[in-house]
Amino acid sequence: MTGIVIVSHCQKLAEGIVELARAVAPGAALAAAGGLEDGSLGTSYDKIKKAADEVCGDDGALFLMDMGSSVMTAEMVLEELKGQGKSIEMADCPLVEGAVVAAIGSGAGETMEQIKKSVEKAWEMRKL
Repeated sequence: MTGIVIVSHCQKLAEGIVELARAVAPGAALAAAGGLEDGSLGTSYDKIKKAADEVCGDDGALFLMDMGSSVMTAEMVLEELKGQGKSIEMADCPLVEGAVVAAIGSGAGETMEQIKKSVEKAWEMRKL
């Protein structure tokens, strides 16, 4: 199963997105990596790495990020884990919509490439 890591500057936001995605796809492999260790806003290399380690199995893990330094920090973690032979990728998508789509794909046993293609199409989702 492909793991999904939600990376955000805000711990509550990351946890809330995981909660929502789990409600739609309870069997998905999801982990939140939000905020700094003290709960303040920011991005934490250690939190992202820990979350990736939790959900990255044989099928790898896909990172979904909110913006700015979360992307840069996720890239650093990605490089370290790839150096250890793990299959990790990042997807460019709207975070909430992408997370729900990714959770559904993960729970359904889709490959990382299938999930990545689906979440990147989430940019096309219209609300009105």
